[in-house]
Order: sequence, then C-alpha cells, then structure tokens
Amino acid sequence: MSTDRLDHALHTALDQLAAGGRAKGDEHVIEAVLPAAGGRGPRYTLAGEDRPFLRMNSNGYLGLALHPEVIHADALATERLGAGPQAVRFISGTYSTHVALEQRLAAFHGREVAMTFSSAYAAVVGVLAPLITEETVVVADELNHNSIYNAIRLARPALRVLYRHGRLERARSGLRRAAGQAARAVIITDGVFSMRGDHAPLEELRALADEFADAYPEGVLLVVDDSHGVAALGESGRGTEEACDARADLLIATLGKAFGVNGGYVAGSATVIRYLRETAPLYVYSNPITPGEAAAATRAVEIVDSAEGHALLARLRALTLRFRDGITRLGYETIPGEHPIVPLMVRDSARTADLVSHLWRHGILATGLNSPVVPRGDEEIRFQVSAGHTEADIDEVLDVLGAYPGRTAR
Repeated sequence: MSTDRLDHALHTALDQLAAGGRAKGDEHVIEAVLPAAGGRGPRYTLAGEDRPFLRMNSNGYLGLALHPEVIHADALATERLGAGPQAVRFISGTYSTHVALEQRLAAFHGREVAMTFSSAYAAVVGVLAPLITEETVVVADELNHNSIYNAIRLARPALRVLYRHGRLERARSGLRRAAGQAARAVIITDGVFSMRGDHAPLEELRALADEFADAYPEGVLLVVDDSHGVAALGESGRGTEEACDARADLLIATLGKAFGVNGGYVAGSATVIRYLRETAPLYVYSNPITPGEAAAATRAVEIVDSAEGHALLARLRALTLRFRDGITRLGYETIPGEHPIVPLMVRDSARTADLVSHLWRHGILATGLNSPVVPRGDEEIRFQVSAGHTEADIDEVLDVLGAYPGRTAR
C-alpha cells in the first residue's frame, strides 16, 4: 500500500504547525560534554556546530547527571546485571536495584511504599487512569502538564472541573456540586508548574480535600505531580510539600530532572501502590528503567538526602536569586519565585524567537515557549538554573541579555 496520500496529508499538517509557530523543528544533537573548567560550568558541543554552548534549558537542577558517583553506580550495576531489564516487572523484570530504589524513594518522601515507571509521563498516566473511574469527579488546575490532561481524557471521569491557575473558587464549587453524584473525587495538580516555575497552593488544596472528604463515599484524593519540585525546591529537596508544609495523598515525581537519571515514580500508601501494580497498564505492560539507571537513581537520592545535597540545593537557590535579580535589573519581566525555572516574559512570539536566536548566536541554549504551549500573551523564554552553573555562567547570560538590541524596559 502506498503512503503517498497520507504523506501529503501529514505534510500539510506539518506546514500548518510551522505556520502557526507550533512546530518544534529540528532537534539539536549533543555530541559531547566538556567538563567544568576555568570558573565555568560544563559546556556542550552540538552536531554541526564548531563552538561549545552554555546550557540554560536543562532540567538537571543539581547537575547530578554528571556526578561521578552517580555515573559509577550506573556502570557497576550495568556490568553486574546487564544493560537492560529484558522483561516487564512481573515477568522476571524486577531487579534488586529496582527494589532498593523504591525503598529509598519511599523513605525519602516518608511514604509506606513507592513504585517506579519508565518515565514521569508514564507514571502520571499509569497512576491516574486506574484511579479515575466513571464515578469519579476530577478537579484540576488549568495549567497542569500535558500528561495529566491526557490521563484524564483516557480515564473519562463522570465530571471534570478545571479551575483558574492557583484560584480555588471553582474547585470548591465543583466539589460541592458533584457531591452525591460521584463515589470519589480526585484533585490533581502540578507541584511546580513547568512553564512558570511557580508552585501550587498545596496547603489550600490539602484543606479543600479534607473539607469535602466526607461528601464522597470513597473520599477525596489529593494527587500532586511534583516532577519539577522534588530535589529542586525546599531546603532538603522535598519539593512543594516542603515549601508549603502540606502533604499529598499520592506524590508523583521523576528521576529524570533534578535526580539526573531516568524514569518516574509514585509514592503513597501500601494499598494504593499494590492496586496500581496490578492495574496500571504503563507499569504492567512496559519495561522498567534499566538496572543501572535504578542504581544511579538510588545514589542520586542518597546524595540529595545528605550534607552534600543540602549544599547543592543552597547553591542552586543562590544562583537562581542571582539570575532573577539580574534579569529584573535589566528591565525584563519575570514571575517571582524561588524555583530554578526562571521565565523571562516576552509576551510576543516573534520577539521570543528573535531573543532565542540572539542567545544562540552567543553560545547559549535557551527555550522559547509560544502559544499554544503557553497561553497567548504569555510567550516567554524558560531559563533553567543548575547548581552545576557558576556565578560566571550566570553573569555571562546576563551580559548577553543586556546586549540584546531589542531589549526594552518593562
């Protein structure tokens, strides 16, 4: 069968994405990482480019992907157990390093049990789909991650209530309206919102879940995806829960951002996790992370939960403050916060692209975000600070931003 007609239709669709500014474009291919030297952090070489780049768009908030002990843990486990799991978990695909990692994650978050997935996206869909039934009302922040909304669509709840970002009036009225019409309610939110760097009002959401718990026969479950918060926010890296002094019923997070490795996970009660092991399709029918990745992630968690990790977190906060203060002094707009996601609000698609190009020409990797990834009028450049950066790196980026010809004061 020829695909000519399908190719034509897809080519047209691709042209429409490009015309609307929604196409991702060609991917930059990293060929090598140059170690930190001369007061500068790591630099990255890209295919087809003859100069190194400073990376300001990495989720590796603590620089642990390049930590020698994390790399060594991966190498040792891979040599001992092999490069891949070779099966799903229930068909002899569970290795001792998976079990050790899940125990360490449960202890880190003060939960009974944790379970890992192949990615954070898989964790979100794998957790929400089995817990949301046709007798469930779902309450969600309008700026939640794409994975949350795809999970909700897959699950088909009885009622979906979207509330304006961080404002809970509609969430409360939705829970009140659905009481008596659903067996359970699920409140789901990002911990740290990936496009803005601000965090959910978790203490208010906790109070809201408790307020309506008796209105539903199976209660109200508060689920937080804190993939950007864990190991990046809070003095000890416990994320949004630590920042807000409030606790979710189920905590979803990732190993692929601040922990520097790969995979996702959920932590909660033993009964809920046991149920998910039996029913989450993206756990049951998908291979886990490799044994080496599990060993590396365990070492990364141990580092975060140590004096070294606390020092890295303190350094991250200091560098983030230096950068936030710097872009404000230059007259750029940002969203206040403590998280190392620092959005520079451009509020115009063409100007966002132009500023990203300016940064590129000066050897800086940064990501521009336009509609519909962010709401129209919220176009931005999402900078991400890392403890692997140096003060000189931060100042270099600020110097380049200061030299941008199109810069205007707020």
